[in-house]
Amino acid sequence: MRHFLYLLLAIVSEVIATSSLKASQGFSRLWPSLLVVVGYGAAFYWFSLSLKQIPLGIAYAIWSGLGTVGVVLIGLFLWGETLNALRVFGIALILIGTVILNLSKAEG
Repeated sequence: MRHFLYLLLAIVSEVIATSSLKASQGFSRLWPSLLVVVGYGAAFYWFSLSLKQIPLGIAYAIWSGLGTVGVVLIGLFLWGETLNALRVFGIALILIGTVILNLSKAEG
């Protein structure tokens, strides 16, 4: 179960790093730029630990799917970005795909 904690830490680190890219303003602001570098470094570290137990394809699908949703939520609440019905539908498809991959892991 620890490997899923590592994956969750990877996702959170990646969402923080990706969200900080906007605040870095093209790496022209020091602290957000440092957060980008540290966040991605931490994300890859945690992700590598999760891969000791979780198959690569499954781990990456979860990481990218939940990371996408996390960044969308940050965009909504922190940056005031908007969603329309088509975007919500696309995000729902990502989540559904992530769930299906997790369910298929239990069978295969």
